[in-house]
Amino acid sequence: MTQSSASAKPPIRVRRIRFAYPTGSLRRHFVDGDLVMSHVMAYLSSTFPEGEDFFVRSVQHFADELIEPELRSRVRGFIGQEVTHGREHHELNERLWQMGYPTRWGDRTTYHFLGLCERVLSPRTCLGITAALEHYTAVFAETLLTDERAQALLGSTEVRSMLLWHAVEESEHKAVAFDVYRAVGGTERRRIIAMLFTKAFFATGIITHTAVSLAGDRTAYHPVTLARSLAALRHSPFLTPRVFGRFRDYVKPGFHPDDTDNTALLEYWTAQLFGDQGTLVDHLR
Repeated sequence: MTQSSASAKPPIRVRRIRFAYPTGSLRRHFVDGDLVMSHVMAYLSSTFPEGEDFFVRSVQHFADELIEPELRSRVRGFIGQEVTHGREHHELNERLWQMGYPTRWGDRTTYHFLGLCERVLSPRTCLGITAALEHYTAVFAETLLTDERAQALLGSTEVRSMLLWHAVEESEHKAVAFDVYRAVGGTERRRIIAMLFTKAFFATGIITHTAVSLAGDRTAYHPVTLARSLAALRHSPFLTPRVFGRFRDYVKPGFHPDDTDNTALLEYWTAQLFGDQGTLVDHLR
């Protein structure tokens, strides 16, 4: 995809939004009462503040090299959305910390790991990692937006509202880092290697941090509860063959995030959340 092809895409809107998590508003295992999925979700949330900052730095590094005005505009929208995502996940992470999840530890380890990447890898490789991680978040986001089972896991709490908003915006800007990577001369070989590297540390991070997080939860020491929760992972809407197929698509030569059209999906959820009767209109500032 060339820089000029970005001009056909709609602008990215930065929404001024706030969520609140009053004490006692969340169940201890807030993902449908499930032990393991609650700890996985808490860990993933803990990575977002530092992760979003890394994404912004990776894209900003090349901002002056971009020629196409529409792509430059989309980069500004991407940065605005990512900064807001980091702020809102920080608020959620503090609430989860109060509930006993080690989100501050997850935040620190993410900071140190991504800092190491920036010290030892080239800016173009960091941008490739950003594009790969954006693909992961977009696939999970669009799974949440399309699968009613995934939505049901989050009940009707403020976490559900926040994650639906986050999912919509991840879907809106899913191709920005990828387009910047292409525009500044990123090669297919580097892109695919960056994804393979990302896949390894992403999986390792989830397994390691979830295990540590579970070790601090007394419920995890009930063998039957833990076994049932682990067994339930096989049926998770986020771990289906379709999801893994979309992850594999990324390493195919010629891949582009917009190969999966999300236009109708975004139109539906934008109306549901931010239309005249949208459920999150009252959260906008």
